[in-house]
Amino acid sequence: MQSTIVMTGAGRGIGRVAAQRILRLSPDTHLVVVARGSRGPRLAAELGAAGRAVSHVTADLGSLVSVRAAAREIHDRLEDGELPPLHGFVGNAGVQYTNALTETSEGHEATFAVNVLANHLLVRSLQEQFAHPARIVITVSDTHFGDFRHNLGMVPGPAWQAPRTLARPGAFSEPHTAAAGRTAYSTSKLAALHLVHEYARRLPPGVDAVAYNPGFVPGTGLARHADALSRFAMRRVLPALTLTPFATTRTAAGRHLADVALGAICAPTGSYVDRARVAGSSAESYDPERERELWDAAESLVGSPG
Repeated sequence: MQSTIVMTGAGRGIGRVAAQRILRLSPDTHLVVVARGSRGPRLAAELGAAGRAVSHVTADLGSLVSVRAAAREIHDRLEDGELPPLHGFVGNAGVQYTNALTETSEGHEATFAVNVLANHLLVRSLQEQFAHPARIVITVSDTHFGDFRHNLGMVPGPAWQAPRTLARPGAFSEPHTAAAGRTAYSTSKLAALHLVHEYARRLPPGVDAVAYNPGFVPGTGLARHADALSRFAMRRVLPALTLTPFATTRTAAGRHLADVALGAICAPTGSYVDRARVAGSSAESYDPERERELWDAAESLVGSPG
């Protein structure tokens, strides 16, 4: 059965591995990659080199105007029959900055904008286009636990505040520091989990939402905004941790992401998939009142249909 999967973050790291595996295991899939600028055409050409069906839609995930335009383009292509029915969305793109002051053109804190609002806008804009069964997968992070076991002391735990505060630059203590940037990251991943739980309650039967945690994956592009020493450590030193249970290789993490997206890993809607198995996320991540508040704020911030 021919189907469409829309994917962000397919250009590098675990996303690239996942995209290649999706196309290999599901040859009837048309993969639509959402990418910035000239990366989209190049990525689509590379992934489709073996004759696979891959196309691109251009979007800057840090701009809601751009994301909305991309969603509209995908919607129109689905409506016109240019794309086969939509059965999946993989929100894998993510950013981490060295401060909590980086601002989008619309005035939102950039980590929250990319890791939370962009996914929400794409999901809500395409909600009526999903054909059953469909699966939405959002890449999260075990940094949302906030303890040494899950973050090895490298990333502070989340510091939850009112969603509209989180969406503004400077929400955390000493916002100009790298620690604040990492706090913004872990908090955004907690927010993504909250929204997955809310999607599970609100999306129609047959459209499942799953959170995927790849674990700590050194050597990806996540540290691209970090200082030179941190980038060196991520590329040259920390990959040694993949020989231990404390880290995951890009290949393994990408393989698991593809398997979650294709339903090869059985996971009920609202699940948290830790690498290759369904597990419990942090106690803090289960908070229906907070999740409703975040939903309402996200709806308002992105202008989604009510």
